[in-house]
Amino acid sequence: MTMTTPPLPIYLDYAATTPVDARVAAVMQRYLTVDQLFANPASRSHMLGWQAEQAVEQARRQVADAINADPREIVWTSGATEADNLALTGFMRANRERGMHLVTSTIEHKAVIDTAKALEREGFEVTWLAPGADGRIQPAQLRAAMRDDTALVSLMAVNNELGSINDIAGLAAVAHEFGACFHTDAAQASGRIALDVVAQGIDLMSLSAHKAYGPKGVGALYVKRSPEMRIEALIHGGGHERGMRSGTLPTHQIAAMGEAFALLAQEAEAEQTRIAQLRARFLTGIAEVPGARLNSPEAEAEVVPNIVNLAFADVDGESLLMALRDVAVSTGSACNSASVDPSYVLLEVGVPRALALASLRFSFGRFTQTADIDHALTLIRHAVSGLRPR
Repeated sequence: MTMTTPPLPIYLDYAATTPVDARVAAVMQRYLTVDQLFANPASRSHMLGWQAEQAVEQARRQVADAINADPREIVWTSGATEADNLALTGFMRANRERGMHLVTSTIEHKAVIDTAKALEREGFEVTWLAPGADGRIQPAQLRAAMRDDTALVSLMAVNNELGSINDIAGLAAVAHEFGACFHTDAAQASGRIALDVVAQGIDLMSLSAHKAYGPKGVGALYVKRSPEMRIEALIHGGGHERGMRSGTLPTHQIAAMGEAFALLAQEAEAEQTRIAQLRARFLTGIAEVPGARLNSPEAEAEVVPNIVNLAFADVDGESLLMALRDVAVSTGSACNSASVDPSYVLLEVGVPRALALASLRFSFGRFTQTADIDHALTLIRHAVSGLRPR
């Protein structure tokens, strides 16, 4: 009896993770087995270790070049979550004398929100900025929240649920005006908007490989080279990464992240133009679905093209997700044993609870095709029609 593999769903969840680009996977493969460059990059007593170290440093330069940084400013981590933890906790603990006040927003990624809450339990003070209906924090809001003892501002570049883009340069300028440093979580921004740490005045920036067609389990924290940029290590043992993050470096993952960011630097502009066309096609089709509402910003300058957050009136989001089993999308909801809570991001931007529970996030990427959009639209229309009360 021949077993057949069922067709894969249409993948429209690129904001959750991206597939590894085949070109990136090919680079990653070079650093794994006994006949390849598998050695510990910290082993400086033989040539295999030197070659592994060389691969790590090449990747460091590739990531640095993509954001206009110095390679010495890139600190390898296990991902953007660890980078966020290191940026907030490591900076605030090391700079207590500068101030005990942190400013962030209520719609940051949980890696920032939960870290900020942990800092509150340590005695630090946190001001939580509320976004506008467009999911953005305005520089004037930040200016009103700044204090003499504000040490750090942490505001994301692109919101992972709405796709809304913050004015990073404007926000960083306000932070610096008050003598504070500025951190941004740029996990969703890489390859979607221009990132230039010098031009935008960024002091700390979290990056992720798996949001940028690289592997899971590796990321980086950009740390501006400056005497005032002191970071207290959270992981000890060996003094790796200039004493900021100990641990044997995963050469294969790091080399892959370097290649992924090098490809972004070369191809991002053309790629985002194509994805913007897919977005326009998708929204045109969605306009034909009665009761569909766009939660993401409408203005092109305020949103990345790959994320579309939609609410479907009179439809339960979880039921819609089940009905769309042939399309991989996300609700953004937190499922608990006793209840399903709507996305905190949607509630914070003013989406009514009922609509927040009826919302789905669609996100496109490098391998999304026009046929995928058209087929998904057909499935969405059919599912919504079937679930909506007659």
